[in-house]
Amino acid sequence: MPDFLGKRYKLYSSENFDDFMKALGVGIMTRKVGSSVSPVVELTENNGLYTLKTTSPFKNTEIKFKLGEEFEEETVDGRKVKSVCTLDGNKLIQVQKGEKQTTIEREFSSTEMKAIMKVDDIICTRVYKIQD
Repeated sequence: MPDFLGKRYKLYSSENFDDFMKALGVGIMTRKVGSSVSPVVELTENNGLYTLKTTSPFKNTEIKFKLGEEFEEETVDGRKVKSVCTLDGNKLIQVQKGEKQTTIEREFSSTEMKAIMKVDDIICTRVYKIQD
């Protein structure tokens, strides 16, 4: 059982998030709100079913998935995509396929989670610190 499951990670820093959202066609108002909040992310697992919860004052989301199995997801900004998540050591890799393909690689450590998000040629890095 990976030791990062059940831990809560709060956004600490963010680079290129506005450009990332812009490339996905997110409107200016949603981008402004999205850039101003510090969401908390928590990953849990129960009998092979993973739950990734993201909570913020703006919007809460939750996805449930089994590793390697495609599932339908509505993203925080309202896009409908098909996603597949895989686990590679301490990295949760999510590929979202919709109008554009997005890759989100979440790397967990004992103190933080680093999310590297890619769309087109844009790379966004968001660092989350563990909460007690």
